[in-house]
Amino acid sequence: MISRSFPSLFASLDQLVSLSSVSCTNPDFDQPNLSVIQLLADWLENLGFCVEILPLANQPGKANLIATLGAGPGGLVLAGHTDTVPYDDKLWQHNPLALTDRDGRLYGLGTSDMKGFFPIAIAAAKKYLGTPLKQPLIILATADEESSMSGAKALVELGRPLARYAVIGEPTGMRPIRLHKGMMMEAIRVHGQSGHSSNPALGRNALTAMHDVLGEVLQFQRQLAQGYQNSHFEIAFPTLNLGCIHGGDNPNRICGHCDLEIDIRPIPGMDLDVLRETLNNRIQPVAAKHQVSISVEPLFHGIPAHETAATSELVLTLEKLTGHRAGSVNFATEAPFLSQLGMETVVLGPGDIEQAHQPDEYLSIDRIQPTIDLLQKLIKNYCL
Repeated sequence: MISRSFPSLFASLDQLVSLSSVSCTNPDFDQPNLSVIQLLADWLENLGFCVEILPLANQPGKANLIATLGAGPGGLVLAGHTDTVPYDDKLWQHNPLALTDRDGRLYGLGTSDMKGFFPIAIAAAKKYLGTPLKQPLIILATADEESSMSGAKALVELGRPLARYAVIGEPTGMRPIRLHKGMMMEAIRVHGQSGHSSNPALGRNALTAMHDVLGEVLQFQRQLAQGYQNSHFEIAFPTLNLGCIHGGDNPNRICGHCDLEIDIRPIPGMDLDVLRETLNNRIQPVAAKHQVSISVEPLFHGIPAHETAATSELVLTLEKLTGHRAGSVNFATEAPFLSQLGMETVVLGPGDIEQAHQPDEYLSIDRIQPTIDLLQKLIKNYCL
C-alpha cells in the first residue's frame, strides 16, 4: 500500500530506487514505469498538486505524469524521466534497488540519472505550498527517455505541458547546459544472394558490397567532420561511429545478407531526415554496382540536437545563480521536445554524468541542499 504522506527526502528516494523501471529497446529487459508514476502522483496530490497520469498509447504499464500547482500563463516546469538503463547486480557492490548511504554518497540505480531529482524538486516546492502562485509550477515525469523517448514524444503530440521555462534535472554537476548533440542509430542492410562459395557467379555477396558501403560511410564521416562545426562543444563536429556488423553464416556460403549499425551525433541545426537521406543517396550506387539491395533504416527515429539561446532569460538567470556559464554536453536529453512545446529549456541537475549508466551509481549528498536552494530561487522568480 502506497503511503499518502510525503516521506523524508532520503526515504522517498529509497522508495523510488526500489521500484525497478528499466526501459530498453530489448523487450526482454523492458519494464513498466507506472509504479513510479503512481508513487509520485500520490505524493504530489497529497501536497496539493493537480495530478494527471497520462498513459502511453499501445504501451501497457507506461505513463507520463503532469503535476501542477497554481495556475496562470507562463510558469516553470521541473522535469525528469522515471526510467533507468538495464543493470547487472553482479557488478554492483551495493544493492542497486535500495538506497545505500555511505561516505557522503547515496548509492542506487537512478540516484544520479535521474530519480534523485524528483525528491529534490518536491522538497523545493514544499516551501511554497501555502503561497498563492501567480504562474504555475509543474513537476513533469516521463517514460522511456533511456530508450525511445516515447514519453516526451507523446507530450509533444498532446501539446502539454505549456509553460514558459523548463529545467530538466539530468546529471550536469549543477552546471547549466543550453546545448547538446542529437542522436541517430541507423541500420544499413545489404541484401544479396547466397550460393555455393566454389562459384562466385552463383550469388551476390552482401559482405563484398558492405566493404564498399563502409568506404562510403567513412567518407561521409569525414564530410560531416569537415562540413559542420560548433565550437561550443568539446568535440566540435558531428561524430559517426561504426558500432557493429553482422553478416553471413558459413565460410563456404556466399554471404547473402549483411547489416552495419552506426551511431551519428548531429550538432544543432542539422536535420535528422536530411542526414538519413544524404547517407542513403551516397550508398545506393554501391547497390547498383554489386547488384544487391541496400536500405538505411532507423533503429529508432532519433533525437534532435538542442540549443537554447545564450541570451535567453532562463540561461542568464541560471548563469547568475550558479556562477557558471551555460555550456554543452555530447549526450542527448528530452530538451528538444520541451523546446518544441515552446519552453525555454535548460538542463541542470545535481548528479554527474560520469555516474550515469555505471555500476554503483551514486548522488553526492552535498549536492542536495544547494540544488533545493537553487530550485526554490527559480520557483520564486518564475511562479510568484
